[in-house]
Parts: sequence; structure tokens; C-alpha cells
Amino acid sequence: MWQWELCLALFIRFITPLHAAYAEKSFFHKTERRRELMSFVRNKANSRISALKSLLCVGLDSDPEKIPRLFFKYKSPVLEFNRAVIRATSDIAIAYKLNTAFYEARGISGLRDMENTLSSIPDACMTIADAKRADIGNTSKMYAQAFFDHWSFDALTVAPYMGFDSLEPFLAYEDKLLFVLCLTSNEGSADFEEQVMQCGTPLYRSVLGKVTSWSRNGNGGVVVGATKSWLLAEIRREAPDLFMLIPGVGAQGGSLEDAVNFGVDSNRQSAVINVSRTLIYPAASGGVPFSGIDDFERAVAVEALKMHDGMRHVL
Repeated sequence: MWQWELCLALFIRFITPLHAAYAEKSFFHKTERRRELMSFVRNKANSRISALKSLLCVGLDSDPEKIPRLFFKYKSPVLEFNRAVIRATSDIAIAYKLNTAFYEARGISGLRDMENTLSSIPDACMTIADAKRADIGNTSKMYAQAFFDHWSFDALTVAPYMGFDSLEPFLAYEDKLLFVLCLTSNEGSADFEEQVMQCGTPLYRSVLGKVTSWSRNGNGGVVVGATKSWLLAEIRREAPDLFMLIPGVGAQGGSLEDAVNFGVDSNRQSAVINVSRTLIYPAASGGVPFSGIDDFERAVAVEALKMHDGMRHVL
């Protein structure tokens, strides 16, 4: 009997600690390996999120009819407006989202403004082309080359309606991020996205499952509106590994606190909250026009800091 007790004692004394140490080392190795395998853009965004305690994505939906008149003394008013917004927010922004429609609508001059705006954004920030593209395979391949190779955006929004072969050319860029429309913040989302299919689940949940299975090196993401926070929480539970682009906070009325709490993953990362109109079109003090670009930038910075403070409080 004493031999058995001696063996047991030796096992507890030496083998068990070694096994625990190995298990711990294996866990951290797998965690680090998983991080290494993640999309470069995803890692860049998540590192900045952790460093700044921010999820702020600045939406550059820059409309010439809404920007302050003081910018019209420049040859490219929209470009100078964008640069002013970037200067006012770059120390706390995780990402900048350019809605390409606001640039395409002005033809070649608008595309030049988009290209020059892109080069004005700090490398540490993620750049998102909000273009909502997707088509048959060879057309999507050209779209992917345009946004990822020619303009070198970090991320792109796409529509899932045409299925996998329409998104595969974008997913092939494994170091980028792809945000697939899932459950958007507009009222019309009820027309299709929230419709229950014959299998008993709403369409957006089918999209969610597909994106989860299609994601490569963590380059899959979804667009989920903050105006539906009760569903945002459900979506995060079902897709813990996807990166989320969350519009709808600010002018659309979505809750910032809910967007942070329900949008982030278990590491308090992998989400950005887009704010456009509330941030880039601040009200001038006392209703008096801005006295200059510095005055405008201060007003933008104040709005950005309000958003950042709200995010830090929750994160």
C-alpha cells in the first residue's frame, strides 16, 4: 500500500504542476497564435481600441450643402473640411468611414477629394469605404481591386444578397476587413432583413451565420444598427468572433451605452461605433457662424470628446 501512496504523492508533487504549467503555456500560445492569425487590419483596430479605450468611427459623409461656408475659400472645400475633422478627432478615433456616395455624386472632383482625404488619415486609424458593393464574381473582383488595391482602404461594406460567390473576391483579401450588411439602422430593415424565413429564423440571422462561416483570419464583420440594441446583444452572442460596424448613434437616436455594452466582444474589442452628422456638423456657439477653421475644429473636438467619454465610461 505504501508504494501506491508514494507514487500518488510524487504525482501530486511533480507531475500535476508540470501539467498545469503546460496547460497554461498552451493556452497562452494558442491565444497568441490566434491573434497572429487575425487579419492585420483587425489587429490594428483592436490594438488602438485597447490603447485609447475608444470605439469611435468618424463618418465622413461630407455634403457640400452642409459644410460651413468658411471652407469655400479653398479650391477643394470638402477636402479641407475633411482634413479639419480629421485633425480634430485623430487622437481618439479608431476609424474613419467614407460614404463613397457623397464623393461619387460629384464625379472626378469628388473622387479626388476621397483619395486625398484617405491619404490624410493617420496610418494608425482604420479606413472604411462605405460603398455597399457586391455583384457577380468577376465584377466583385474589380470592386475589390478598386477599394483594396487602388485606394488601399482597410475595410469595405458589402451587401450579401447575391451570396458567397459575390463576396468571395473581397474575402480573399485576408488582411482586410469586410463588413456585410446584416441588421441595419434604417426603418426599411423590416422589409427584408427582419423577415422570418420558412426555416423559422429571420433573414439577418442567416446572414450572420454565413458570414461567420465565410470569415478568413477574422476578416469577417457585420453592420448592425444601434437603433436595435435588443437585437445587437443577441447578434453578439451568436457571433462572438465577428467584428462589428455599428451605425445609428447620434442623429438616428441609438443608445451609445448599449452600443458599447452589446457590441464589443469578450475582450471589449472588435467593434466600432460610427458617428457622422452629430459629430461633423456641430452647432456653432450661440448660433454665430464659426470665426475660422480653428473655431470649427474646437467644436468638432468637443463633440468627439463627449462620445469618447461615454465610451470610456462603459469600456
